[in-house]
Amino acid sequence: MLVDSHCHLNFPELAGRVDDALALMRENGVTHALCVSVTLAEFPQVRALAERFPQIYGSVGVHPDYEDVPPVLEDELVAGANHPKIVAIGETGLDYFRIKGDCEWQRERFRTHIRAARRCGKPLIIHMREAGADTLRIMAEERAPEAGGVMHCFTGTWEEAQAAIELGFHISFSGIVTFRNAGALREVARNVPLERMLIETDSPYLAPVPHRGKTNEPGLVKYVAEEIARVRGLSLEQVAEKTSDNFFRLFKIRNADAHG
Repeated sequence: MLVDSHCHLNFPELAGRVDDALALMRENGVTHALCVSVTLAEFPQVRALAERFPQIYGSVGVHPDYEDVPPVLEDELVAGANHPKIVAIGETGLDYFRIKGDCEWQRERFRTHIRAARRCGKPLIIHMREAGADTLRIMAEERAPEAGGVMHCFTGTWEEAQAAIELGFHISFSGIVTFRNAGALREVARNVPLERMLIETDSPYLAPVPHRGKTNEPGLVKYVAEEIARVRGLSLEQVAEKTSDNFFRLFKIRNADAHG
């Protein structure tokens, strides 16, 4: 059993072929996926997918790259999370790669998400790109460990991974770990404790080798698990079982719910 802990099934590349994506999931042994919100305007699409399909869960949040959207209110996030199939707050965080200049608005939005997660008792999905120091500092200042969560699509250093783990967070690896030039990231994947690891696609982006350059989808998370198994000297079954167990535990999904 495999789980894709982060995808965007509501994005245009996948929204018109969800049934096909679910079929590939079944074919590749991927039993569940978490569809992640990036704006509040699109959140109803995420919620509808989670309500329609028992194997799909959702989150509520606003991605740090979306500058030109209304300010995010803590109460809005808490209200959105008040649903049995909405299991996380995010994706949130900091991105200094795409967003330049004064990013204080981004940091304040991140703080709002952390406060909402603490209020509703649901974990955070955190995006961190070229903003490691500020991300980890704000997580500590806002008591993010009280909510817990995951550093999604992790591409940072081992030191940043260690700091996030010390704050009680999980580290999630995407198809990037299969890329030829990702040796440093594979070394991080070799060292992260298996009990703190998740796997994801971030689909429709970042398709893993051997599908790189094509539209990604949740069923391809198998290739992420295979690469992590290879670099750690484990079986695919060991990685699949542990990362799936981690997913259900982190997002507080009962075993009976997870298995129908």
